[in-house]
Amino acid sequence: MKILLAGLALVPGLALAHGGPATASGASSHAPISVMGDHTHKQGEWMLSYRYMQMNMDGNLDGSDGISTRQITGTMMAPGKYMVAPEKMTMTMHMLGAMYAPSDDLTLMVMLPWVSTEMDHVTRMGAAFTTETEGVGDVKISGLVNVYQSPDGGHKVHLNLGLSVPTGSIDERDDTPAMANAKLPYSMQLGSGSVDLMPGVTYRGFDNHYSWGLQARATLPTGENDNDYQLGNRYGVTGWMARSLSHALSVSLGLQYQYWNEIDGARADLNPMMVPTADPNAYGGQRGDLSVGLNYLFEKGALKGHRLALEYSQPVYQRLDGPQMEAESTLTLGWQYAF
Repeated sequence: MKILLAGLALVPGLALAHGGPATASGASSHAPISVMGDHTHKQGEWMLSYRYMQMNMDGNLDGSDGISTRQITGTMMAPGKYMVAPEKMTMTMHMLGAMYAPSDDLTLMVMLPWVSTEMDHVTRMGAAFTTETEGVGDVKISGLVNVYQSPDGGHKVHLNLGLSVPTGSIDERDDTPAMANAKLPYSMQLGSGSVDLMPGVTYRGFDNHYSWGLQARATLPTGENDNDYQLGNRYGVTGWMARSLSHALSVSLGLQYQYWNEIDGARADLNPMMVPTADPNAYGGQRGDLSVGLNYLFEKGALKGHRLALEYSQPVYQRLDGPQMEAESTLTLGWQYAF
C-alpha cells in the first residue's frame, strides 16, 4: 500500500511539471495496460500485444473480516468446518493478443492466455503443502464495434462483444497429503469449462493534456460444464484518467470495481468440507482496486511505434463470501505494437 500511496502523491506534481500536449496518438491514447479492449483501430490496421500479470493473495476473509487458518480448520479436539485452509496463492498469466480492423467501425481481437497457479495450504494437523497447475487458459474472441465519435474526436464509444472459448482444462490434478494425483478445486483449474458471453461498453475521452475512460463488462457463463458446475456471473466497471508528461510518456490512475456470484452446481469428486476452495458456496464476493500506471511510446529508432506499459494495483475494499482468499496486489507489464 505504501508504494501505491507514493504513486498517488506524485501524480499532481507530475501533471504540473510538463505542459506538453496529449493527443489520441500519444502515450495516453491507450488505457492502462490491465484494461482489455479499450480502443479500436482504423481499417487495415493490426496490433500485437503481450501482457504479463501476477496476482498475489495472502490470508482469508469472511465478509470483510479476516479469518485465521486456525479458525478455518479448528483443531483435532475442536474441529472447524474445513480440514485444510489455503494460506497464500500466486497466479501468473502470460497473455498474447492480436487485433485487426476489417473496417473503421469494427476491430477484431483475440487473446490467448498461459496460466500458472501456486497455492500454499495448511492442514488441521499443521502439515503444509503446495499445489500447482499450469497450461493454456480460455481463449477470448471479441469484436469491438464503434457506435459514437464526437465531431472533434474527443469522445468515443464502442461496444465490446466477446466470447470466452473453453480451451482451459478443468481436470487439473496434483498430489496432496490426503491423496496422490487428487482432483484440484475450482480456483486451481485453468478455465471455466463453458462458453461464456462477454458483453461490455467502453467510453474514452481526450483533450490537450489528459485522457480518461470508463468501461463496463460482464462474463456470463451459458451453462454447466461437463463437470456439473457453472462459474458465477462476473461484473466489472473500470474508470481511469491519464496525464501525458510528454507525447511519449503518460501516467495514469485507475479505479476498478468487481462483483461476482458463487458457483452454481458442484463437482461430484470434490469434498466441499475439505477446503474452502472446494466449496461452491465460498466463491461470491466484491472488490474495489486502486491502481497507478505508466505508458511509454517509442518515437524514434528501431523500436518506433512500440509501447511499453506498467500498472500496479491494490484492493481498497473487499467483501467475500468466505472463507475466501484475500487479494493483496496485482502487477501488470505489457508490450503493444500497431502497424
